[in-house]
Amino acid sequence: MIVSDRQQPRGAEGGGAGASPGEKSADRGSFLGFVAHEMRNPLSTALWSAELLARLAPEDRAGPRGEKLSNMCLRALQRLRLLVEDHFLAERLGVDGIPFRSDAVPVREMLEQVAGKLGVEAKLAVDETLAVRADRGLLERVLDALLAVASHGKSPVHIDAQRSGETVTLTLRGAPPAPGALEMPHKGTPSDPTGRALALHMAVQVAQALGGTLTAPAEAYLLTLPLAPAPGGP
Repeated sequence: MIVSDRQQPRGAEGGGAGASPGEKSADRGSFLGFVAHEMRNPLSTALWSAELLARLAPEDRAGPRGEKLSNMCLRALQRLRLLVEDHFLAERLGVDGIPFRSDAVPVREMLEQVAGKLGVEAKLAVDETLAVRADRGLLERVLDALLAVASHGKSPVHIDAQRSGETVTLTLRGAPPAPGALEMPHKGTPSDPTGRALALHMAVQVAQALGGTLTAPAEAYLLTLPLAPAPGGP
């Protein structure tokens, strides 16, 4: 059931609350420099492999070498697609906001769906009746980001959920968060060959837009979201 239609709030645009306009501009420039670098690498790889593929003789193009180049091009384009989608969503949330629906979304069902799509081994300790108040599409995006980064290195991801008052906190334990993992990326931030270098930046924006928070204390990611009213409730 749709609870409401509303507009997402503006997100942080870089720099602390007391940062000067010059500092904010420098932070923004450093962030965009990182984004450009991350996108340039897979784009260059895709173009290079496509050009080599085009130069091959027809019989070679259909053989092992052609298959290798085709796969290389597709992997690079997939990496670029993930970067573009994460970046565009974060930008829309952080600058203008987008309208979204607030539904009661079953948490376990959504986790199973996203983990299955990603091929992630997720060990769930989540009650089947537990639901959060969120836009289904945006919740899928933030869970996709968290499961992708928490499963780096094929790590299994252990997820439990705790209800506290009017909120639900999901704890995801897998590959541990790097120091400063939730800070805005900048020039010098380590690259991610899987294409998810902007996933956590996007996830922070989505969590805030949904009226929740995303933190990374110690060895886990904590996503807190509003609890959905019980069926038949207000």
